[in-house]
Amino acid sequence: MPSQAFNITAVLPEIVLLVATCIVLLSDAISNRRSGTQDFPVERVALLALIPPLAVIAFGGGSGGEVRYAFGEMFVSDLLADVLKVCAILATGAAMIYSRRYVLDREIHRGEFYALALFSLLGQMVMISGSNLLVLYLGLELMSLPLYALSAIRRDSIPGTEGAMKYFVLGALASGFLLYGMSMIYGATGSLDLTDIARAIAGGAVSDGVLTFGLVFIVAGLAFKLGAVPFHMWLPDVYQGTPTMTTLLIAAGPKLAAFALAFRLLGEGLIEISVHWQQMLLILAVLSLALGNLAAIAQTNFKRMLAYSTIGQIGFVLLGLMATHGPDGTISANGFSASMFYAIAYVLTTLGTFGMIQLIARRGFEAEEISDLAGLARRSPWMAGAMLAMMFSLAGIPPFVGFYAKLAVLQAVIDIGLIWLAVYAVLMSLIGAFYYLRVVKVMYFDEPVDPSPLRPAGDASAVMAANGLLLLLLGILPGPLMSLCIAAVRQAMQIG
Repeated sequence: MPSQAFNITAVLPEIVLLVATCIVLLSDAISNRRSGTQDFPVERVALLALIPPLAVIAFGGGSGGEVRYAFGEMFVSDLLADVLKVCAILATGAAMIYSRRYVLDREIHRGEFYALALFSLLGQMVMISGSNLLVLYLGLELMSLPLYALSAIRRDSIPGTEGAMKYFVLGALASGFLLYGMSMIYGATGSLDLTDIARAIAGGAVSDGVLTFGLVFIVAGLAFKLGAVPFHMWLPDVYQGTPTMTTLLIAAGPKLAAFALAFRLLGEGLIEISVHWQQMLLILAVLSLALGNLAAIAQTNFKRMLAYSTIGQIGFVLLGLMATHGPDGTISANGFSASMFYAIAYVLTTLGTFGMIQLIARRGFEAEEISDLAGLARRSPWMAGAMLAMMFSLAGIPPFVGFYAKLAVLQAVIDIGLIWLAVYAVLMSLIGAFYYLRVVKVMYFDEPVDPSPLRPAGDASAVMAANGLLLLLLGILPGPLMSLCIAAVRQAMQIG
């Protein structure tokens, strides 16, 4: 229950980020108008803009261990929101650092890139804290529209323009699915508030036909945003066609926001009819695990391979989301918490993977083919070691965090009695290990085309090293993060 009907601290991180983003945008515009060049250090100002919302969440502007509401209980600040917001902010900051040299080499307007990235982050934070269908939808659009623009930021690139068009058209279709489903939910329950929706469904005073109709569109829209089969068609083309710095922004923070969207809708608003959406998620998960891992084997383009890999990884996230009710019918937080842990681990790994592509790339060379990684161990042993950690984590090989993330999801699936599904997921993971290990083989055993040593910028090298070490540290000591995820989900679902 809310501690207050309105609490300004609940929305303070978003307010601070919005003000900081406007300062970044205006400072860059004023500087360029006066000097006529791009000498203004906008990337440093953009990184500084991430500190205030992070500090607000850490020192009093977050939930503080309790649930706070704002705007007539349309916006919620709880432990789950705090954890995901901090992860989204850190992911955006890491993406900015990885992309700094990439943006400079390709003469992309830096002010536009960093401002759009910050506005997309603002949308992610609104999505994460949405407690009302309209707020969730507004956050989704605020997150997506800057990403559409960033996809087409290189107007002279034909693949980039093609990918941006597909991303925009299919993204608009997914938003339409979600909005139509939300309208059906509103028609069935008479409310846009998630708490009231759950209460109306529990009371039985709803139209089952309209509710089920809306649920189908809701799940389809979520599948589009997550990139699950059969709504995955945009993902490979967008990952391959868009500039790598945009691909990184699409692949990282938005996945956390998409998980939050799925959790708020299914785990909070529609938990009483989980018996219906469990079956839908089961089908999506089975198809995603199969197509993602099998199609990735045939790819030679590294970014396209990672796109199909993402589809397979989303299959595990869906497995966790569906593991909410056991055979005895009791609600469990284990599935949602395992899915949340998996989403965080996946984003951490994705940051390093696409960040490495940008560190290897240079002016006139994109490093997008798997063959471009040939001999990386000879050119830069530490970079090859970091990429090995990323690939091993994605494959679920201990002691990296991906292993424990998969194990937690499989345990949640076994707990609800679907042992056959856990065995199936393990088999698909074994197939997926092939193309991850192929990348390791290319790095360590193939001859480099360009034997010159790699010397990435110091800040990017430091972030990459921290990224790789986190994968190892969270794999060895996953307990604190998992406990945090369990506590966050239990608080949000009001489970004692």
